[in-house]
Amino acid sequence: MSNNIDKELPNPPNDSISSLSFSKKADYLAVGSWDNSVRVYEVSPQGQSQGRAMYTHQAPVLSVCWNEEGSRIFSGSVDNTGLMFDVVTGQATQVAQHDGPVKVVKWVNMPHARVLVTGSWDKSVKYWDLRAPSPIATVNLPERCYTLDANYPSMVVGTAGRHILTFDLAKSPMLFQNIVSPLRLQTRVVTCCPDKSGFAIGSVEGRVSFYYIEEHEKRNNYSFKCHRQNSSSKEDQSLIYSINDINFHPVHGSFSTCGSDGAVHFWDRDARLRLKSFSRAPGPITCSAFNNTGSMFAYAVSYDWHKGFSGMTSGLPNKVMIHGVKDEEVRTRAAKR
Repeated sequence: MSNNIDKELPNPPNDSISSLSFSKKADYLAVGSWDNSVRVYEVSPQGQSQGRAMYTHQAPVLSVCWNEEGSRIFSGSVDNTGLMFDVVTGQATQVAQHDGPVKVVKWVNMPHARVLVTGSWDKSVKYWDLRAPSPIATVNLPERCYTLDANYPSMVVGTAGRHILTFDLAKSPMLFQNIVSPLRLQTRVVTCCPDKSGFAIGSVEGRVSFYYIEEHEKRNNYSFKCHRQNSSSKEDQSLIYSINDINFHPVHGSFSTCGSDGAVHFWDRDARLRLKSFSRAPGPITCSAFNNTGSMFAYAVSYDWHKGFSGMTSGLPNKVMIHGVKDEEVRTRAAKR
C-alpha cells in the first residue's frame, strides 16, 4: 500500500462484524456479520476495495472461510445452518445442519478427503462431504463449541468450561485429547501455529497462551498478559479486555492479537516481544485476517457483545479496515539476523 493510512472498506455491513477471511488465491475478503449477511470485497494492493458479491442467512452469521481453490465460501449462522457460496455462479446452497447455532466453519484439506468442519453450540463437531446431505462423522463435545481451528493433521476445539480438545486427524477424526485451558477464564479463540508445532489460546482475561503438541516441547509452553490498560482506581490497577482473535503471519510466523480494548498488536512468538502496536480504535476489534501473502491485514472495528444487548448503543463504529503490512512490522527477530 502506498502510505501508512489504513483504508476503510466501502459499504460495510449494517451490524456487528463477526468474521473475516481472505481467499488463498486472490485478494478477496469475505465478511460475516450479525446483519445476516456475508459480503465479498476485492481489495487492491493499494488498499482500495469494492464489493463483489453478497448472500444472506436467516439469522446472524458467526463464521466464514474459503476453500483452498478460492472458488467457494462457507458460512455458519445462528440459523443452525452452514451455507456454501459458489463465487462463479453466485449461488448459495445449504451444506450443513446443526441443532444449535453454527459457531465455526473450517475447510480442512486431508490427504484423501476435503471436508467442511462445523462446530456448534449444540455441543458437536460435524464433518461434511459436500457430495452427501448428512455428515460423514459427528463428534460429541463436553460443552458448546466457542472456537475451532485446523492445520492438518492437527485440529483444536475450544469449548465452554475451558475444555481444549486436540485432534490428530491423521489417526482419527473422532478421537481427541481433552485438556483444561492453561488460562483461568473463558476461551475466546484458538489458532493453530503455521509450523504445526502447537496452537495459541486467547481468553476473556486478556491473556494469550502457547501450547505445544509434542510432549518433549511442552516445557516451552508459556502465557503472557496483553490488552490491558492502567486504571485510575487505586483498588483496580488495570482494566482487562478480552482477546477476540489471533492470526499468524503466513510468511514470518509472527502473530497478531486484537481485543475489546480496540487495540491490535503484532508479536514475535519465539522472542516473546511485541513488534508493533496500532493506534487504539474507537471500538472493540472483533476479528482480523492476513491475506495469503501477508502484505495486507484486515481488522473489524465493531461491537463485540461483551456487554450484551444493553451495550449495543447507537454511534458505535462498524467498519473493516485494511492495513498495508510492512516487513519490519512482522519479521521475527530470528529472521532479521
